[in-house]
Amino acid sequence: MHSRKTLISLLLMLVACWGCSDTPSGAPAAETPTAPAWFEEIGASNGLIFNHVSGHDDQHLFPEILGGGAALFDMDGDGDLDVYLVQSGDVRNPGSPAGENRLFRNDGDARFTDVTAASGAGDLGYGMGVVVGDYDNDGDPDLYVTNFGPNVLLRNDGNGKFTDVTARAGVGHAGWSTSGAFLDYDNDGDLDLFVVNYVNWSIGIEQACYNRSGLHDYCLPTNYLAPGTDTFYRNEGDGRFADVTEVAGFHTAFGNGLGVTTGDFDRNGFQDLFVANDTTVNQLWLNQDGTRFVDESLLRGCAMDEHGTAKAGMGVAVADIDDDGDDDILVANLRGQTDSMFRNENGIFRDVTGNVGLGQTSRWYTRFGIGLVDFDNDGYLDLFEANGRVEASAEPETDDVYAEPNALFRGLPGGRFEHILPQGGTAVPLMGTSRAAVFGDVDGDGGVDVLVVNRDGAAHLLRNIAPGRGNWVALRVLDRHGRDALGATVRVTLGERVVTRDVRAAYSYCASNDPKIHIGLGTATRIDGVEIRWIDGTTERFGTIEAGATTTLQRGRGD
Repeated sequence: MHSRKTLISLLLMLVACWGCSDTPSGAPAAETPTAPAWFEEIGASNGLIFNHVSGHDDQHLFPEILGGGAALFDMDGDGDLDVYLVQSGDVRNPGSPAGENRLFRNDGDARFTDVTAASGAGDLGYGMGVVVGDYDNDGDPDLYVTNFGPNVLLRNDGNGKFTDVTARAGVGHAGWSTSGAFLDYDNDGDLDLFVVNYVNWSIGIEQACYNRSGLHDYCLPTNYLAPGTDTFYRNEGDGRFADVTEVAGFHTAFGNGLGVTTGDFDRNGFQDLFVANDTTVNQLWLNQDGTRFVDESLLRGCAMDEHGTAKAGMGVAVADIDDDGDDDILVANLRGQTDSMFRNENGIFRDVTGNVGLGQTSRWYTRFGIGLVDFDNDGYLDLFEANGRVEASAEPETDDVYAEPNALFRGLPGGRFEHILPQGGTAVPLMGTSRAAVFGDVDGDGGVDVLVVNRDGAAHLLRNIAPGRGNWVALRVLDRHGRDALGATVRVTLGERVVTRDVRAAYSYCASNDPKIHIGLGTATRIDGVEIRWIDGTTERFGTIEAGATTTLQRGRGD
């Protein structure tokens, strides 16, 4: 009888634990390799001093394991990227000073000053992520902060100050939100808001879960069987939003949502949404002519992997990795599971993860923030993944039992990838429980940098020092009124090759990225021409652009 009880206890522990194996086969050693570094960490030395606080203790409250979002955006219009970092604090006592978000002004060359107090941007909620967009069309990017608890909309007043307008705007969803996206779904000229929600959880239903070592640890979302529905707000054009979740069709599906991105995946002229869900099927919400959305993920092949398994989706990135003119989707998953690379084949997606070099190697870690970016400017998209466990390691390499090194993959012709060392791209691998990874050229030198937020650790700003970096062009694509033209599709001609990129900020995990289009040129010294398809379907052409600078392309000023 005693043995039977012991067996049952062990089985319950296994059901309640995360992951598949503590050390997936083939994982690289963490020692410093001899290959040249692609990044150097400059955060604290350049004034970006931020330590995330989850408030964790021996109770292991569920929200504590997932926080740590950030944004790179030009808050003051001076041409360089400022930083917004989302703090968590104490899930039992949201609103405590330990939970204040931080805003850092870029003073040039990636040197930062903390301007939180003067700006009024320091929300005190138990923070998860942040969304950036100019919702009121005044030319200044605004901030929408997602929390466990009420979300917050901070209007950028254009003078270095932000005002909390949540109540007037009507966007204070009070569940557990993670990522989000601004998009103009009805092509009426203003930005609507999509908010990803995770699990319907409260302290009152917290359960005791155990890992493979028999130790108390964080639970799976499946322990609660309470997936959320996402929230959709239509911009009314007067500073207020209407909750049209049901009218737009989002009430028809549930999911444990963590990541989101935008794009016109079926090329019908309207912005769609892809949601990465944790242990529930992913969702591909196709926009039906600016009126409502229909989830066609199952029909189009991106709900599950090639074996029909709904994986633990965390972060998501999207790009045309194979130069065929449409967006492919990459979903980052749990340790022991591969990534999911869904190649877009005329609107139908096929899981090609193993074919592109991301099969075995992507299983080594739990990936959250990810980005498909040409770091070495050779013309091919590379992949950065910010990693951090959700189950404590039985053999931790640091005092942080959830820490893992990040991962870096070099892009190859044909949309393939190879894992490269040093691990994560820094000379000495940085160990942390990494969550958001945010992408943008913070020092304006033509190399895209990475901001990484680490749960219960310091934020890392990774300056791009990739060896042999090629030439580059950056394109700031604006609408007629001088706002980032989110959703526009840019086709760049490079000799006989055409590179397609969309203007987007929403991807990765709990992050908002610089929406400028960055094109690596290799040895080429210019691009031969640009065609922009604006979100209303009209196109405009621009001529040759020389390498080595950021060029602004505004609607109505083409050839």
